[in-house]
Amino acid sequence: MSDEAVLYEVVDHVATITFNRPEQQNTISGPMLNSLTEYLLQADADTDVRAIIITGAGKFFCAGLDLRGSDITDNLSEGKSSPANLDLRNTPPTVLHNLDTPTIAALNGSAAGYGMDLALGCDIRIMSDAAKLAAAFTARGVVPESGGTWILPRLIGWSKASEIIFTGKTLTAVECVEMGLVSRLANNNEVFAEAQKTAKEIASNAPLAVQASKRMMRMSMNENFNDHVHHVFLQLLPLFQSEDFKEGMASFMEKRPPEFKGR
Repeated sequence: MSDEAVLYEVVDHVATITFNRPEQQNTISGPMLNSLTEYLLQADADTDVRAIIITGAGKFFCAGLDLRGSDITDNLSEGKSSPANLDLRNTPPTVLHNLDTPTIAALNGSAAGYGMDLALGCDIRIMSDAAKLAAAFTARGVVPESGGTWILPRLIGWSKASEIIFTGKTLTAVECVEMGLVSRLANNNEVFAEAQKTAKEIASNAPLAVQASKRMMRMSMNENFNDHVHHVFLQLLPLFQSEDFKEGMASFMEKRPPEFKGR
């Protein structure tokens, strides 16, 4: 395997981003944060990419930020990043949230801290039945710094989210699926294959329609119903003019699989 800390490849319309520090439990360094942002933006801008999988090499998905002599904590402790100059627009959680391309977290192993927030930021999560999610933030003297305080209450409600965050709880795979934090569990050796299967199912549909659907779902979280229906209609207008819409209708009438081009 490559010695690069973050790997990127595109096969059959699916981009895969892999954390490649198995000996360090795939903890994320500062350069890895930059690479992750670049790959996410690259995948979203690539018209050949219709789904993105994020996973880890080895036994862990991601055990959080690399806190052992890392440039991240050094910069913070030295006052190099303060509220006055902090720019989060191109950080992975913000970029991930604003992608139009569907994202899948293939949780091949446990995720803690930043890794847990990153997984929760994906649209779909498929988890190893042996993996865990560890909300270890308050036990380390910090808050869920990468979107967890926004995402978790929306996924499972205020009370359960409060219990998990305030106590720094570690959740088993069974607890995660029972709470609705993950779509489904898979055998440890089959997690990535399951993620690929889902990604290919997404990729088989009209990409412009899939991306518009995700965009509308994201907007709906901050809109009332009437405003949202209006915005959905505005999204439909260009779709009606697309080649993929014509292909979708033609393939339905001709009873054959569609061949979408993303145009």
